Amino acid sequence: MDLFPDRSAPGETAQYSKDELAPLPERLRPATLDEVVGQEDIIAPSRPLRQAIEKDRVPSLIFWGPPGSGKTTIARLIARTTRGQFIPFSAVVSGIREVKAVLSKAGDYYRMSGHRTYVFIDEIHRFNKAQQDAFLPYVESGEIVLIGATTENPSFEVNSALLSRMQVHVLRRLDEAALQTIIKRALTDTERGLGRLKIAVDDDATAVIASLADGDARRALTVLEACAEFVGPGQHLTAEIVGQVQRRGVALYDKSGEHHFDLISALHKSVRGGDPDAALYWLARMLHGGEDPLYLARRMIRMAIEDIGLADPYALTLAIGVRDAFHFMGSPEGDLALAELVVYLACAPKSNAVYTAFARAREDAERYGSQPVPLWLRNAPTGLMKSLGYGKDYQYAHDFDNAVSDQDYFPDKVGQRRYFEPTERGREKKISEYLADYHRIRDQLRARRGNKQQT
Repeated sequence: MDLFPDRSAPGETAQYSKDELAPLPERLRPATLDEVVGQEDIIAPSRPLRQAIEKDRVPSLIFWGPPGSGKTTIARLIARTTRGQFIPFSAVVSGIREVKAVLSKAGDYYRMSGHRTYVFIDEIHRFNKAQQDAFLPYVESGEIVLIGATTENPSFEVNSALLSRMQVHVLRRLDEAALQTIIKRALTDTERGLGRLKIAVDDDATAVIASLADGDARRALTVLEACAEFVGPGQHLTAEIVGQVQRRGVALYDKSGEHHFDLISALHKSVRGGDPDAALYWLARMLHGGEDPLYLARRMIRMAIEDIGLADPYALTLAIGVRDAFHFMGSPEGDLALAELVVYLACAPKSNAVYTAFARAREDAERYGSQPVPLWLRNAPTGLMKSLGYGKDYQYAHDFDNAVSDQDYFPDKVGQRRYFEPTERGREKKISEYLADYHRIRDQLRARRGNKQQT
C-alpha cells in the first residue's frame, strides 16, 4: 500500500538520487530538516512545527512563499521524518479525478496501517473551489495530511472552508547570505554537489550568482551548474564569467498575483508621497518583470486623477498623452515616456480634494435616495411642463453681478452641502480663492433676501 516505496524508515537519513544526470537543484535537496537554509523561523528545533514533526503530530498545512524558498523540500522532509507516505501532485498537470483515486487509497492505507498519507499539492491555488472541496472530508477525518504550496496569498486563492482547517506558514524570500551558503555547500559537496570538480570560485562570483537568483535557491543552483559546465573541472570561476553565462537575472514577478499588486501599490504610494526616485525604481521593476506598459499608463492616469487632481489639471492631460505616445511608439522607446510621466506625477502638487468630495457626495446620494429635482432647476420644453411649474423662479446666473445668485441647487431634503474643500496647493489655490468669493457673495444675497422677507 506504500505509494512512496523509496521512503526511508523513521529517523533515517533520506537517500536522494545521486544520479549525475539529475539537475543540481534536485541532487542537492536537503536530506534533513537541519540542512534547510533560510527558514529557521519555521523549522528551527525550538519552533512549534519542528516539534510537531518530531512527535508525528503534523496538521494539514499551507506553505506560502516565493519560488525556490523550500516549500516542496520541507513537505518531503516532513513525510520522511514522520511515518507517513508522501504523494506529490501538481495542480498544473493533475486532475481532481486522479486526486480522488489516491485519496480513496489513502483512507484504506490509514485504516490498515494507522499511518497517514501526506498529500502534497504544488500550486494549490490553481485548483478551483469545487476541486479544493474534495479534500475537506479527508482532512477532517485525519486520514490524510494535506500540504499545499502556493506563491499566492492563500486568503484569496484557497477557499475558506479548507483554509480554516489548515495552518498557514509563510516562507521568507531567501536573502543573499542564505543563497551564498547554499552555493558554497554545492561547491564543497563531493557526493551530491560539484565538489569533485574542484572549481575555484571568487567571493565576488558567489555574490553575483546570489544576486541573480533573486531569492530563489533553485535558480542559484541552476546558474552555478551552468557556470561550472562552462569553465570545466579545476578551473577558476570569476564574476565576469558568471556575467557571460547569465546575462541578466529574471525578476521575480507574477503579473496576476499578489506580487503584482504589491509592486503597483509601491509605485502608487511613491508617486503619492512625492518621491520621483522611488517611483522610477518601482516602474523599472515592473517593466523588467514583464508588466504590460499600458496597464502602468492606465494606473498613472488614475494617480493623476486621484492624487493630483485640480492641484495640477495638466497631469491628467500629460498622462493621456503618454498613453497615446506609447500606443504610437511601443517599447522600448515608449518606456521613456512612462518614466517622464512618473517623475512629473511624483513632483506635481498633490490634492485628493475632488476624490474625497465625490466620495461624500456619493454617500449622500445613497443615503437620500431618489430625491426629486427642485422645480426651478427642471427643464420646461413643453407647455404642460411650464404649467406644472417647471423652470419657474429659476435665476439665470448671467443676469447677476459676478454671475452668482442666491439660488439653491440641492433638493430640499438634502439641504445645502459643501463637499469640495480645495487645498492651497497648485491650481487649487485659485479655486479656493474663487469659492471663498462665491460663498461670501451668496451669503450676502441670502442675507438681503432674508431682510426683505422680514420687512
